[in-house]
Amino acid sequence: MNIHPTPQILVLGASGKTGSRVARILSDRGVAVRAARRDPTVRFDWNDPATYSSALDGATGVYLVSPVMRTDFAADVSAFLDEAERAGVRHVTYLSGYGIQHAPAEVALRAVELDLESRSSFSHSLIRPAWFMQDFSETFLTPVGDAIIVPNGAGTEAFVDVEDIAAVAAATLLDPERHAGRAYAPTGPEALTVGEAAAMISTVVGRTITYQDTDRELWVQRMVATGIPADYGDVLRSLTSTVANGFGSLPNSDVLDVTGTAPITFGDFAARTASAWAAAVTR
Repeated sequence: MNIHPTPQILVLGASGKTGSRVARILSDRGVAVRAARRDPTVRFDWNDPATYSSALDGATGVYLVSPVMRTDFAADVSAFLDEAERAGVRHVTYLSGYGIQHAPAEVALRAVELDLESRSSFSHSLIRPAWFMQDFSETFLTPVGDAIIVPNGAGTEAFVDVEDIAAVAAATLLDPERHAGRAYAPTGPEALTVGEAAAMISTVVGRTITYQDTDRELWVQRMVATGIPADYGDVLRSLTSTVANGFGSLPNSDVLDVTGTAPITFGDFAARTASAWAAAVTR
């Protein structure tokens, strides 16, 4: 008879969009969570490999989120996975990117996927989500002066609520045997242009929010000027051109299949998030 240790999940990026929600769902299900942040509770810092082993101490599973705003992280993640093997981790769920399976092996997200696939000491699941709905309320799609300015052209994207991404990720960690070796691409239930999303936001806030297409290179330059690393500008260039060229994500059934619950609509997200757009944002 095999006796397994009590499940304990290390959640990286536990103060971030998906990590905080994954940690909450797991805790609500009675699972012991090690919430890794740059604080004394469970200290973890990608720039300090000395923190890897202590963060992994006692962990049977890991929710893996790569270093943010970097494109050169594959070696660091590989070193972390080496430590995970030594720590006896049994399953890793990795937050990757939509369509990244088609990227060259030298792209960091894909490199990590291939690294995970090469390891046999633990199982893994891959989460490849569409663009977050929360990008409209928290990051680069937030209206500025009641306009959403991004070079997406007339392309569509099946924007997904981060709550649904977290629900899928948590399911893989709660039942790793069922989801071992699987890749999921959480999407929303409908593909929308940014203009259509802006119209839904307009409805809930009671004023007109417009979408303004713009020159991609000038937009990337402006984003870099706000503090985004220059090499990450290439990521934003690729993301926006993919959508503008008509290759944005398409709705699928992954959220429903994994969680048993239909994905949240953009209209419901907008209604729930209306307070974020209560006043015009200027910057």
